[in-house]
Amino acid sequence: MSPIAVLPSFVVLDPLLQSWLLEDIGRGDRTTGSLLMGHSSIGQANWTAKQAGILAGLPIAARIFQLLSNLPNTDSFASRVSFTQVVEEGQACQPGQVVATIQGSLETLLMGERVALNLAMRLSGIATLTRQYAEKIADLPARLVDTRKTTPGLRLLEKYASQVGGAINHRMGLDDAVMIKDNHIAAAGGIAEAIALIREKIPYPLTIEVETTTVAEVEVALEHGVDIIMLDNMSLDLMQEAVQLIRSHHHPVKIEASGNITLETIRAVAETGVDFISSSAPITRSSWLDLSMILESKQTNS
Repeated sequence: MSPIAVLPSFVVLDPLLQSWLLEDIGRGDRTTGSLLMGHSSIGQANWTAKQAGILAGLPIAARIFQLLSNLPNTDSFASRVSFTQVVEEGQACQPGQVVATIQGSLETLLMGERVALNLAMRLSGIATLTRQYAEKIADLPARLVDTRKTTPGLRLLEKYASQVGGAINHRMGLDDAVMIKDNHIAAAGGIAEAIALIREKIPYPLTIEVETTTVAEVEVALEHGVDIIMLDNMSLDLMQEAVQLIRSHHHPVKIEASGNITLETIRAVAETGVDFISSSAPITRSSWLDLSMILESKQTNS
């Protein structure tokens, strides 16, 4: 796992996981309930990778099975569950490789399978593509940053997967920092006006970032002492000019590049000297990493 990847607290995650379990189980698992009625059975299953990639979300999958096993109507026999990661979070897996094993009641395993797999596959897909982007600039000072382009309800976990892949989280929400974008500038009547209106109202220590598309806009942002300047959709030559201008200024300002960042262009952008490169692609363009759960054995108690 990347050293900056921090799993969100289950105090925050549990209500989300429970809501997703409720969505899937509804009034009850008709198949499993009918199949196992009157029996207490312990099963063991393997989680196997069906393609190569970077794993993310296995602790969350384990928590799903734990939540199910701790339901009030489960007996002591059925409540026993263990989820063992064979491949650590943030590490690579290969096709056919067992990445985790789980043992517990068959009811728990079968009811939690789909939700747990869905989340792990989605998060592993994000971590896999993020790692590809991060590795392109691993030897350069610039760092990869994610964005707020996330799936509603999944932001915490998708940004966690981004960290596992090697990116840094940008602001989690609108309350984290001030980012003055093109529509804010239009609403205020200009960059200077927007900065002035916002600066007198925001609490300490929120930072102010301004989106710019020209060198002239960069100059205005510098004059008004912003903390971060985003160079948005600039050509490499224009970006290089803007970076040199900002670096020559006496006020320390962080520089972020954004817009049309791809695996083919990210290194050239990093070589202009920016501090951060933000891209939504590792989240919005990632594919799920295919994982499966195969039941290996069971032990039945009457």
